[in-house]
Amino acid sequence: MTLPSGDALLGWMAHASEAAIVVAVAVAAALVLHLALFALLGRVTRLSQLKTDGVVSDRLRQPLRWSFIAIAISLVAETHPAIAGLWGGVARFVVPALLGWVAFALVRAFAIAMDNRAELSVDELAARSRRTRIAILSRTAGFVIVFVTVALMLLGIPGVRNVGVTLMASAGLAGLAVGAAAQPALKSLIAGIQMALTEPIRIGDLIVVEGESGRIEDIRMTYVVVLTGDERRLIVPTAKFLDTTFQNWTRKAGGLIGTVTLPIVRGHEIAPVRAAFEALLAKQPDWDKRKGALQVSDVTIDTVELKLVMSASDAAALARLRLAMREAMVEWLRGEYPQALGKQA
Repeated sequence: MTLPSGDALLGWMAHASEAAIVVAVAVAAALVLHLALFALLGRVTRLSQLKTDGVVSDRLRQPLRWSFIAIAISLVAETHPAIAGLWGGVARFVVPALLGWVAFALVRAFAIAMDNRAELSVDELAARSRRTRIAILSRTAGFVIVFVTVALMLLGIPGVRNVGVTLMASAGLAGLAVGAAAQPALKSLIAGIQMALTEPIRIGDLIVVEGESGRIEDIRMTYVVVLTGDERRLIVPTAKFLDTTFQNWTRKAGGLIGTVTLPIVRGHEIAPVRAAFEALLAKQPDWDKRKGALQVSDVTIDTVELKLVMSASDAAALARLRLAMREAMVEWLRGEYPQALGKQA
């Protein structure tokens, strides 16, 4: 092995130093341009009345910084052969990764901005519907971006590219194997898109699934998180909400209706009890004023069964309302008509 001569070594070092200086200047110029751009965007977002405008710029700050650096190096590589030789091997991985990072950041930023705007909506059902679509579609888009980015990076490896060409040329069994392996992921992807379009459930809905009741806390591509009343979290596969039957208590409206059974002695006058029920119900903070009625549901030899129908905005409020009204009506009867409660009064 022959060592390079002194002049050749000095020439190579001078060439490398020149390339390093050119790259450093290009990177510095890219950073200055990035700083100026985001200083301008920061001033614009401070003047804006919407807080969501700052979310997009914050999410794009890091990926665009590195993208500007990559663009600057690519520009100087076109005029400097040494830089082009080094950058050509790296760019096959860096460029797809940066493009995917920018696209993913854009999707997440717009999802957060639209989600914040949905929270300002007066219509609760419309807001929850919009938040559900945003969550599912943004995560689906994120999955696709990551998948395509990794595929483009792998295609930059010659060995992987050759294997891919060979598999495509001799498809058949290989295609069946890939299809079988990708079936769960594709099924989850299609199920997520179908849920975004048909909306069998929305974030915030009250549901009953597998004998458990709770509120939809989050919707992912492959599973749904259900928060129960005792703060347990059920992880339910997304496909289950498309394949099986479940109850959605808030599909059309945001409230629930519950009842309380109150037996009194047969022959007692109903009108004063109904008037007392309506007066006591009006004082309850958990009553949403949608439904309130006293009905005679059954009559036996000794008793008359009264059904107290009432409504509340959610399951927790309805549970509190039922307990409060049961106690209030019993206390009112004990004070005003103790004989209505029978011998146990």
